[in-house]
Parts: sequence; C-alpha cells; structure tokens
Amino acid sequence: MIRNYLKAGYPALCLLTQEPHRAEQVIRCEGWRFVAWDCVRGIRDLEGGVVIDDIRDPVEAIRWLDAAPDAILMAHNLHLFFEIPEVVQAIQNGVNRWKSIGSALLMISPSVRIPQELEKFFHLIDLPLPDTAAMLDIQREITGDLDIATNETTARLARGLTEFEAETAFAYALVKKGTFAPSVISDVKGQMIRKSGLMQFWEPAAIEDVGGLSALKDFIQRRAVAFTENGAAFPRPKGILLVGIPGTGKSLASKATASILGWPLIRLDLGALKNSLVGESERRMRQATRVIDAFGHAVIWMDEVEKAFAGTRSSGKSDGGTTAGMFGHFLTWMAETTASILVMATANDISKLPPEFMRAGRFDATFFVDLPCPDERRQIIEIMNRKWGSDIPLAYTDRLNGYTGAEIEQLAKDSLYDGLDDAFRNMVPLSRSMKEEVNGLREWARTRARIANTPEDRGVQRKIRREEVA
Repeated sequence: MIRNYLKAGYPALCLLTQEPHRAEQVIRCEGWRFVAWDCVRGIRDLEGGVVIDDIRDPVEAIRWLDAAPDAILMAHNLHLFFEIPEVVQAIQNGVNRWKSIGSALLMISPSVRIPQELEKFFHLIDLPLPDTAAMLDIQREITGDLDIATNETTARLARGLTEFEAETAFAYALVKKGTFAPSVISDVKGQMIRKSGLMQFWEPAAIEDVGGLSALKDFIQRRAVAFTENGAAFPRPKGILLVGIPGTGKSLASKATASILGWPLIRLDLGALKNSLVGESERRMRQATRVIDAFGHAVIWMDEVEKAFAGTRSSGKSDGGTTAGMFGHFLTWMAETTASILVMATANDISKLPPEFMRAGRFDATFFVDLPCPDERRQIIEIMNRKWGSDIPLAYTDRLNGYTGAEIEQLAKDSLYDGLDDAFRNMVPLSRSMKEEVNGLREWARTRARIANTPEDRGVQRKIRREEVA
C-alpha cells in the first residue's frame, strides 16, 4: 500500500484509520525496517514486538528517526501532541534528513489533524476497511475446528466494520444464535450510528398507514429490484425528492419507504450538524457521510431540506461559507457514493432550494404530493379511525375536500374531545388559509414534477343514447 511512496522518498505520511493494530500488520513491506512508537511503550520493533528503546517523549521519538536509515517509524496518536511547538519543529527539522537516508515518519491517526505548519509535508493515505474475503477469514479463525459453516451473506453485511468490530460481532452471533446470523450483525452495525452522535435511528412506518400515494409506492416498489442480488443489471436509485403542501404525508411516505425495502431508517438532521467552530460543520458532514457509506443498506431521511440549504449562494456573507461547504459535499457524496442507500428528502417551499439541488440527475425523481383525492381521503379516514378509535363516517369524504392527511388526523383526535361536528366546524384547512401558496405550488408542479397521489377516479361517464336512423 505504501511501498511506492517509500520508494519515491516520501518522508512524512499520515495513515488515516481507526485500526492501529491492524495497520501494524498490513502496512509493512520488504526493504524497510518497521518500528512503532506510542507514548506508553516507547519504540518497538514490529518484526519481533520487542521494545528497542524506552522513549516516551514524542520529540525524542521523532529525533530517533534521524539516525535510523531505511526505517519507518509508525507513530501512534502523534496528532495529540501537535499543540507542542517542539513536536512541530522536530518534524520540520527531520523531513530533509529522512528523505536523504530513505526513512519516513508514518503517523497513524483516525482523522486529519495536521497543523498548517506541517500540512505540506504529509501525504494522506486511507487504510481500507476489511473486504468480504477478509470477513470470511475472520469467521474461519473464530470457528477454528468447530463444525460451523461460514456465511458469505453475513460477511458482506459486516463490511463497513473494523476488524475488531467484525470479530466481536461474529463471536456474539455465535454465542447468541449458534451461527453467523445476519440479524445480529445488523444490530451491531447500528452502534455505528449511535456512537457517531450525528444521526438517529427511526422506526419505519408501516406501508398500511400511508393512505393513497399509489404512484409513489409503485415507483419505489418497481425500483426495489435494483438493490437485490438479481438487480445487478439495473442502475441503483440514489434519491427521491418529495415536494408538496405541508401535512400531505411526505415524511410518512419517507419512513414507509424503509418498510418497502426492508431497510433501517436513519434520520439525517442537517441543522444539527452545524457547529459554531470554523470548519467543524463541514467535518461533521463528512463524518456523517462516511458512517452512512460504511453502514450501507439504509434509507436516509432528510426532512424539510429547504431550511437546511436555503440561501446557499449567499451563505458566505452570513455564515462564512459553512452552508455552502456542507451543501457541496452532500451533492458530491450523493453522486459518488457506491453504498446501497436511498435518500428520501422532503421540502415544503421549493423556491428556497438552490438550482443545483433541483437539476436533472441529482435525484432520480421529484414527486409532488398534492391534497388527497376522494379515494385517498376515504383511506385516510379509515386509517385514523383505526389509529385513534374515532368514528368519522366515510360520508365525510366529500366534506373533507381540501383537507390534508395531517388535518384529517387532527380532526379525528379533536372529535374524541369536542364531538365530530364541533371539531369540523373549528378547523380551517391550509387550502383555505394559504390558498394562494397552495395554488402556486400546484402550478409549479404541473410541469416540473411527477404526481405522487393515486389517480383520481373520474366517476361514471354519462351514457348517450342515439336514435337509429330509419
């Protein structure tokens, strides 16, 4: 992995990984002497694991390399000492010397934390996580002489875990299930989301709780084949944008998509990723997308994206370019990620979204979620009666023309306290209170988006009798 860099005489490398122990095993190559340093054990020879110099001080460890030709010093957690000026100076003093004697400083770090004084000296390298073959090897090592077959499905599912995480997950699966059960691995991978602190697991909604929207449901169900083993020939959808009137079921449909695909549902709150420290918001966004890539097989739900990305082009004046930086990374990630994920984004006010977000190819489809048609209103009434124990008669279908699903649900809840007639009389739907905005959104969607709703029944056509001509 690093052999060509060493042959080219790179004096300072930074290996980005959260697996320091695995790095010591897989990074070595012939032609150089590999030693490791940390502030507890000192300098160890990786060939035999013996401590060869009891140097705990980072400055002294760096200077040790000056007199070690053709040696690679793997420095663990050296980035934690960059606040010490002598450490920075020791590296600056050493790079020319190391280059002349064929040696290199290899810093092992989980993230990029290189001070400005040193960033031009270091070359960044990512240590890939274990692949499927490596996961199968871990399973074989755990089972040993036991008569337990390896499981390639579980090995693929475990991708994204570190070697240590995979080993403990496989062992736990054997203890709990007696086999390499995929369900246990999924639970363990859920820890990635919880530990990141950047996203949340949400319970997927049952598809039966979504009234109508048959066009959207059919679109998702037809494309679900692309995520199966038999769907390699199909292009995988990356994302769906749901635009519409507030309360029409966009968020509920996003949550139900996870049920259709049988995947976990992860909510990515872009507003919560923002931080007052310079560069921290962009770092948190990059970290969140890395966790999603490693997790794989998930529906990523982003609610009301226009609030997070509104005013992107002018963000340099208001927030130092933070929003623009997050926005740019998100768009690049959506285009480039190879993970099995589907982004479900919702928006109420389409005018606040930047043009780049809406261009063709960014999302696989943009759906407009309109006010429910009569058949959808009947379904929603039945769902709400079942959910809340209310008793709204189906005859109310016509009286609820212009009401959103959320308003029908509120009517069901209010009727339990005030009675149906009073609850209905006291409710003013958005289609009346914000008539101009609703009509404007409908006009926008007429030629710019697919319609998510169930096609409206046009009713029985009039029968025309024609007199026969004698």
